[in-house]
Amino acid sequence: MEYVYTLINFLLLAGIVWLVGRKPIKRIFASRREEINAALDEAETIERAYYEGETEEAPLPELPEEPRDDAALEEMRRRYEEKKLAMLSEAENASEGELRDMIVTERERAVKELCKRLAGYLAEEPQAGGIRRRERDYADKILEKLELTPGDMCYLMHHDVLYVTLTSAFPLDEELTERIGERAKELLDKVGGKPSYWVRTDPELIGGLRLRIGDTVYDCTVKNRLYHLERDLLKRPLPEKLDADGILADLMQGIEEAEPRIDVFQLGRVLSVSDGICRLDGLADIMYGEVVEFECGERGMILDIEPERIGCVVFGKYEHIETLSRVRRVGRIASVPVGEELLGRVVDPLGRPIDGKDRIRTRERRPIEFGAPGIPDRRSVSVPLHTGLKAIDALVPIGRGQRELIIGDRQTGKSALAIDTIINQKGKNVPCIYVAIGQKDSTVAEIRSKLEKYGAMEYTTIVSAPASSSASMQYIAPFAGAAMSEYFMYSGRDCLIVYDDLSKHAVAYRELSLLLHRPSGREAYPGDVFYLHSRLLERAARLSPEAGGGSVTALPIIETQAGDISAYIPTNVISITDGQIFLESDLFNEGQRPAVNVGLSVSRVGSAAQTKLMKKISSRLRMELAQYRELATFAQFGSDLDDSTRKVLDQGVRMMRALRQRRYEPLPDWKQALLIYAVAEGFADDVEPEAMEAFEKGLYGYFESKCPKLTAALKTGNAMSGSVEAGIKAALKRFKEAS
Repeated sequence: MEYVYTLINFLLLAGIVWLVGRKPIKRIFASRREEINAALDEAETIERAYYEGETEEAPLPELPEEPRDDAALEEMRRRYEEKKLAMLSEAENASEGELRDMIVTERERAVKELCKRLAGYLAEEPQAGGIRRRERDYADKILEKLELTPGDMCYLMHHDVLYVTLTSAFPLDEELTERIGERAKELLDKVGGKPSYWVRTDPELIGGLRLRIGDTVYDCTVKNRLYHLERDLLKRPLPEKLDADGILADLMQGIEEAEPRIDVFQLGRVLSVSDGICRLDGLADIMYGEVVEFECGERGMILDIEPERIGCVVFGKYEHIETLSRVRRVGRIASVPVGEELLGRVVDPLGRPIDGKDRIRTRERRPIEFGAPGIPDRRSVSVPLHTGLKAIDALVPIGRGQRELIIGDRQTGKSALAIDTIINQKGKNVPCIYVAIGQKDSTVAEIRSKLEKYGAMEYTTIVSAPASSSASMQYIAPFAGAAMSEYFMYSGRDCLIVYDDLSKHAVAYRELSLLLHRPSGREAYPGDVFYLHSRLLERAARLSPEAGGGSVTALPIIETQAGDISAYIPTNVISITDGQIFLESDLFNEGQRPAVNVGLSVSRVGSAAQTKLMKKISSRLRMELAQYRELATFAQFGSDLDDSTRKVLDQGVRMMRALRQRRYEPLPDWKQALLIYAVAEGFADDVEPEAMEAFEKGLYGYFESKCPKLTAALKTGNAMSGSVEAGIKAALKRFKEAS
């Protein structure tokens, strides 16, 4: 019974406390709650709110015009001229690039000063009254767009209250605040929720309104619009007249052309950040692969979505991101700029120029993740993509729309093969994308200089994610390159893309996956690494005429360890691609360049990607070289060889010598076919292997100067007719006699 009396006493005491102290306690908690919410709302002020094409727009009342401040403009003009004269006096032969950089720097300073003066002007009391009179119009625009997101509805399923905060630069009329509160209540009543309505002021907004309901923010403040104006002015191209008057006139024109807008975005919170990975809270409507921006200005991409948190990789420097800081949803999937403007440039995986030249201005963007063409939209590979390398075009031909793997140990000429292929596309209307993943900056600079030297850079884009960049940048680099190449494919053109190399890409993906706490699988790689490379390489295809008729030819590069092509990543990519070119270390060390292993190299497209001329001439070449390699292996163990074996070995040595080729010297298809035909038919039997290079050069020169008709017949690529073949044999005999 004493337990019953104890319980009764406790209930009586609790009732007395509730009757007497409920109001003071309620006031204490309400006051504390108001302070906490005010502090949280203060942290939600995001100044970096501009995203090109990423916000919803609606016509708003124009801001009061700013009077022209001639004294300020004259000061900018004077400083501009002084800076220009100072630079010219320091270096009389200042380069155009240095002068351009100076102009860009001075323009940025002028833009910041103009926006600062405009902000100060609008904050003055006379103009403040004009801005305040427009707050009712701003409220109407916000209420027109006000709606509940799926994330808000999901939140209300577990909580019956949704927080609503109205922020303005000045105290608002009660009628206006009540109207906004009633609209929010009406919206929540439809789904069985109720608002927790807060009204606060923030003079830094200058004017306008900002309404937050749940995670969604509706912002039409003057401060936000001024920030947009500054970003718009900084993005404007340089005017043709690069003097002070021309630049300032262009800025004034930009201010006149600026359009007001209302931003609708969602906010979240950073829970933790380390090693380039951020854990986020909120953003209930976020999607996989979507872009977010942090308060410090850095951007990231969503790679992991869990019930309680979101995993995000940071593109830039994550050291600037603070825990519990706000993060903003951009509202679009990660994408890169695409177009002709990127050709001839070196860019990072986000499409930003890193070659020291002017800003790249494109008209179109494409998502870095995009579905591969379906089977009905594809057609078979039948048009050759000539590499200019005899050992490739004759033995393992590559067709437009094919995926051919280049595989081998380190320092066996994999990148050299790809660069020669790019150089050989000169004049063939084949744009090229070279994706450098995890390479040294000096290596990328050397590749760029070589492409410029041989005139290939004008139709090539280099996407560089060097070893010094973050794992997230290395991860998205090949997908960004694929998006750039797809622009040309879906425009009906043929494009070549090189991924150099996917081994480092797999390592970067493993790093991100382990940091996201994904379980590792075989050889410590995540189990979905196969899907990673398959969805990348499947985007290379040759489209049917109904789908546009363009193509993307992919040359992925994989680095092996000690020639082990049975390792995890090599076997993955081999099973995805349409063949592989295996470069052998022993052949490379013997001086065979390119060091193509005939036995392990294969093209699943085969002769369908060859001209009729090369198809006929090289039909027996693979078998003869394979026979030579097998006999050469046994011949090293004995010295007594019969005449037929010796003849096969000698012929194989000459053919291997004939297939050697210097770097940056691609050959047209007809020259390759002519040389292989001459060696295969025995016209080089008396030529020493060391003299094959001189024999080759003499052969090309003789046919171009002495046999123009036969040369023209070979250039057509058609199979040799009986008369053409007889003429070529006769010409080869005359060449032998003359030499």
